[in-house]
Amino acid sequence: MRTGGVIINADSAQVYRDLPILSAAPTAIEKAGAEHRLYGALDGAVPCSAAAWAAMARREIDDVLASARLPILVGGTGLYLRTLLDGIAPVPEIDPGVRQDVRGASVEHNLVRLNEVDPDAAKRLNPGDATRIARALEVMLSTGRPLSEWQKNHEGGIGEQIALKPLILLPPREWLYARCDERFDQMIKLGAIGEVKALLARKLNASLPVMRAIGVREIAAHLRGDASLEELIAAGQQATRRYAKRQYTWFAHQPPGNWPRYGEIADERALELLDVNA
Repeated sequence: MRTGGVIINADSAQVYRDLPILSAAPTAIEKAGAEHRLYGALDGAVPCSAAAWAAMARREIDDVLASARLPILVGGTGLYLRTLLDGIAPVPEIDPGVRQDVRGASVEHNLVRLNEVDPDAAKRLNPGDATRIARALEVMLSTGRPLSEWQKNHEGGIGEQIALKPLILLPPREWLYARCDERFDQMIKLGAIGEVKALLARKLNASLPVMRAIGVREIAAHLRGDASLEELIAAGQQATRRYAKRQYTWFAHQPPGNWPRYGEIADERALELLDVNA
């Protein structure tokens, strides 16, 4: 029998310690109510891939289970969760020189090169998706095989080894978008601008995940004098709503159809769908 639970982060922004306000990381009061892990676990200078997070999460899950407690994964990064459960393609380590060359180029330049070496991937990917374009290009250049071929096989997933009790929260969109607007406004009031100012002072590579967190670009524009505070807030709220829309669509359709979807405003009633003793 398991007594108590431990919350394990599954959010790609909250894994970094640089932006606790802007990423809406759990507060000290919230952490006092339950043990939290993998929140602020990495410095922003360290890029965290889905595979790296899954490896960390597996270690935490094993440790929590060994203590006869329940690991509770919380977060909306679907790729992280999919990698943990289904595993990841066994792509070899990318040549450092290739990675530096690709990650240092513009998305437009990489898309042209990708179209030359892997036209199928170039057609399939969004022209503005710098991360996926770079990944497809560096895999092709480093291994000589398209990423799509590597992805036909997966290794390391834990989905078949555990008793999973999933719950997807899909509250009314109008309520969700209003919460997004309110939350971003509160982030600014709580000091998100100072967080980004300190982050920018580190002069990290712009391609790092932490530099692409929602709100960083908008606050950076304000700090440069290119946007007023009002314009910053409006732009940040819009970016948050757009991301929430993509997240909503992903979780509505991508996970298995038998995973419970809770479509009301999240409250205690949602727990009725998650009977951990079943």
